[in-house]
Amino acid sequence: MKKSMLLVACAAFAADWPQWRGPNRDGKSAETGLLKQWPAEGPKKVWTATGLGQGYSSMTVAGGRIFTQGQSGNQFVVALDEKTGKELWRFDNGGGFSERRGDGPRSMPTVEGNRLWAFSAAGNLASLDAATGKKLWQVDVTKEFGGSVPHWGYSESPLIDGDRLIVAPGGSGASVVALNKNTGKVIWKTQSDPAHYSSAIVVQVGGVRQIMTMTARAALGLRADNGELLWRYSKIINRTANVATPVYHNGQVFYSSDYGTGCALLKVDGSGANEVYFNQEMKNHHASSILLGEHLYGFSSAVLTSMKWASGEVAWKDRSVGKGSLIWAEGMLYLFGENGTAALVEPSPEGYREKSRFSIEKGERPAWSYPVVANGRLYLRDQDNLHAYDIKR
Repeated sequence: MKKSMLLVACAAFAADWPQWRGPNRDGKSAETGLLKQWPAEGPKKVWTATGLGQGYSSMTVAGGRIFTQGQSGNQFVVALDEKTGKELWRFDNGGGFSERRGDGPRSMPTVEGNRLWAFSAAGNLASLDAATGKKLWQVDVTKEFGGSVPHWGYSESPLIDGDRLIVAPGGSGASVVALNKNTGKVIWKTQSDPAHYSSAIVVQVGGVRQIMTMTARAALGLRADNGELLWRYSKIINRTANVATPVYHNGQVFYSSDYGTGCALLKVDGSGANEVYFNQEMKNHHASSILLGEHLYGFSSAVLTSMKWASGEVAWKDRSVGKGSLIWAEGMLYLFGENGTAALVEPSPEGYREKSRFSIEKGERPAWSYPVVANGRLYLRDQDNLHAYDIKR
């Protein structure tokens, strides 16, 4: 009896979601023991937290706490108790940000150990104690680096690489900067492209550790240790909004943007990049694609699309939940449409296989905050409200 109970306990694995797009910035959770189908009315709701204010920030889940950003007058970082949704602390992160498509912060906090880093839409970058919300340091990147706030606000989520914190202020000579994560002091700064909305990744390729991101003018590959430009590729860039996070696999990196642009696969090494293909079959707007096996899954504008990684050949397209965002956990895609519809989909290059769906009540703004799966729960945010659902088997 005891042995069988132990096996059941070990069959499920809980996992935090400590940064943008999960532990490895690839949209995937390591969690197991999750439902493969939801009840008709949706999974059981555990709690709803209110008071998160305006904004499109998604959620970081780490160390028993949930962290996100909002706006009520000023922008703020807020911590909630993971079990109950109760607010634990709130930190004022500077003046508000307004835009006709929605006010407030866009990016989500990054957590490592007992520290947190958050980037406001107006350019305030703060390092906080994750347990208490106490400020450790704070930098206004527009003043420090001469950056200009992009039209829809700074949207990238900070990247931690060793002692380096990577953000893209978009200033002259400071398009991308590396700061000491403990002090906020400059380690290096490079390039002069204006900022856009993409969040960076870091990979080891060709014996060189590289930062990969998109600015308003190019996809970039930078040496992580000193910021040296290794390569730049501009065909993927549009003038309106370059948002999606790059996807890296086995010496190749995938970039995508909307507004009539498309997608590109580049073969990269320690010093350069060469185009494998460029097409318009996958035009990621605000939601980044996920690589599963030999296929990418992502929203091409408003249409869910499965596309072969190596060739760019489309396997299928489906209207699904409409325009939205997606993550992956234990063999299933979790989709969240901007209309408030959540769907559970089995990814397959053979066709669209939806298992369940339900909808949340939402306000007048589109639901653009990414869904999160962490520690047996699904989190869906719509502006002021955060809903927590039990999705454990």
